[in-house]
Amino acid sequence: MDGYYASYAPVLAIVVAGVGLVASIFAANRLLAPRRQSPEKLLTYESGVDPIGEGWAQIHLRYYVFAYLYVIFAVDAVFLFPWATVFAGLGWTVVGEMAVFIGFIAVGLLYAWRKGVLTWT
Repeated sequence: MDGYYASYAPVLAIVVAGVGLVASIFAANRLLAPRRQSPEKLLTYESGVDPIGEGWAQIHLRYYVFAYLYVIFAVDAVFLFPWATVFAGLGWTVVGEMAVFIGFIAVGLLYAWRKGVLTWT
């Protein structure tokens, strides 16, 4: 095996070893795991609360708005923290651009606050 394909032999060996390791772990789990069925094990379990009533529940739309606000501020942090780490080496143009960016975020937060979205009732 000379030439171009010989350089892929280590990659092939690692892939084969990885697939073999995963297969052996699954096989060991199948052989060693206890399998005693009981009514308690077959019962639906959700965060430590016993299921009572129907499985359908209505969720208030405000929770989605909180999720959107979280995503907005997470994106804000993704752009703001790297900028803040190299702040000293940047010019005033970049500072102005970041001020505009933070201004947009502040206007969005002010709008959400004025609409009453941020109240938890």
